[in-house]
Amino acid sequence: MPKSRTNLVAISGLVIAIAVAMAAGGVMAAEPQDKRWQAVAPGRVEPCSGQIKIAIAVTGVVDKVLVKANDKVFAGEPLIHLADSELAARLAAAETLVALRQRARDERSVTGSANARRKARDAAADAELKVYGVRAIVDRVAAEWRASGGPDDSVTTARTALARAQAELTKRQEELRAVEEDSPLPTIPEGQLSIARSEYSVARSALDKMTLRAPIDGTVLQVNVRAGELVSPGSPQPPLQLADLSALCVRAELDERDLGSVKVKQPVSVQASAFPGREFEGNVSSVAPLVERGRLEPSGSRNQTDVDVVAVMVELTGSGELTVGMKADVYFRSVK
Repeated sequence: MPKSRTNLVAISGLVIAIAVAMAAGGVMAAEPQDKRWQAVAPGRVEPCSGQIKIAIAVTGVVDKVLVKANDKVFAGEPLIHLADSELAARLAAAETLVALRQRARDERSVTGSANARRKARDAAADAELKVYGVRAIVDRVAAEWRASGGPDDSVTTARTALARAQAELTKRQEELRAVEEDSPLPTIPEGQLSIARSEYSVARSALDKMTLRAPIDGTVLQVNVRAGELVSPGSPQPPLQLADLSALCVRAELDERDLGSVKVKQPVSVQASAFPGREFEGNVSSVAPLVERGRLEPSGSRNQTDVDVVAVMVELTGSGELTVGMKADVYFRSVK
């Protein structure tokens, strides 16, 4: 082989060797130097209690929307009221019938266990009426407080009174059940009064369904109806969404290949693009026992359905300005 060609081969080999070495160095440089993290997963911020999509139980026309997004509400507070004039009239008729039946019953005196049962039934009925009355006061005071934005002392007082009335109703109902076990068959007037009271309760229940109430203390996330709109249980979108924002979590989608490196109570760091350079601390609260297709798109991925993931719930210890629905990346810390 000519000397010049030998030199050319040698030089070519040297160049290739240098290129391989540089490539190897490049690979080494691309490896993460920060060993604090065992895994990284995309996620979304959500209330730890979950979002409550409040549905309406009946079909009706919205009369009043009593709250707006970001309002803090208490359990039992009226949120949306439907037009109820027909049901209110039905309730008034049932109330009149109860009064007539009770007057007819009182014309006949009873003694012994029958008299004890009569008193227990009357006490339970009166306690039930008191609950309805105090609840109406709570609704009125809450509406006035929300309109004025002043101190909520009156709301607290009314809610305390409602709690006492409900406790009294429970007590009277228990007493009635105990008395009825040893009582004789009711007379015809007593039976007619019981039927009238049942019809009143049915009419009251139907009227109560026209008011959508908060099931928990929380914050209104979204209101999807306006006054005058028709709503029904089959509406594709719930009239209102509510959540308890006192505790926020991140639902992360962990690649199944990293499942072995993540444990419950493991510390994590959460970062959101909305707050560059900031970290929010938290801990793993649960790991789902199910592998499924990913729904969130990891950074740099265009086809999230190619990734099988495990849902990991992370409870934040300081959520700061994070907002429900916000995308975030969860960095699982190495545990020694």
